[in-house]
Amino acid sequence: MQNYKIEYLGSGYKVAVSDAHGFGTDAVILAYFASPNKKDRVCDMGTGCGIIPMLLLRNGCGKTVTGIEIQKNGYEQALESVKLSNAEDRATIVNGDIKNIKDLFPHGSFDTVIMNPPYKAASGGIESADESARIARHEVACTVDDVTAAAAHLLNFGGRLCLCNRPERLSDTIVSMRKAGIEPKRLRFVSKFADTEPWLFLIEGKKGAKPFMRVEAPFAVYKSKGIFSDEMMSVYGEYKENCNG
Repeated sequence: MQNYKIEYLGSGYKVAVSDAHGFGTDAVILAYFASPNKKDRVCDMGTGCGIIPMLLLRNGCGKTVTGIEIQKNGYEQALESVKLSNAEDRATIVNGDIKNIKDLFPHGSFDTVIMNPPYKAASGGIESADESARIARHEVACTVDDVTAAAAHLLNFGGRLCLCNRPERLSDTIVSMRKAGIEPKRLRFVSKFADTEPWLFLIEGKKGAKPFMRVEAPFAVYKSKGIFSDEMMSVYGEYKENCNG
């Protein structure tokens, strides 16, 4: 087990964080955006340190949450997060490659699939020297098409896929979702302030749904310099009321 520190999430939930596998604001906001039904079987692909499963369970979202992580050190770290949170009865961590998803789970195993994917295309920009960071940030281990294809296999009919990515990848993401039979239904942009350009988008698609996408009001992280917006404060707090069902 690599060196790590423990971050307390509230309500007894904790996450093991390291330099190789940490988490950022995007993962926290994505968990908030997804907010699965209390009865959902949830899968978090590329779970890293297990931050999204721990946040979901902290807030009563999902009956069970399964995290998939390709990197062995991240897998071990996510297992530690589950152990620290005493969540073994509801959380499972699998060491596997989503490109081989059919070998990991039967078709239609989940109601909700979530992923905070690599943002940069394999050919886009200078790749990180560190292997863990390179896999997390660049499409070297999986592409957006790999993500949507895996989600299409995992989801039952009507199941939801929730993703986040950089605005410049929006077209790629929508095209890929539709190609996989997952219709984009909900879109929200995230910006630093209410009057600045978005640095992130959140998108939800439903497997087998008809075309119609709702664009929600933008999400602003700060209301002024150094001061979180009211919604961001609720994201970091105990947002159980935001879970569906």
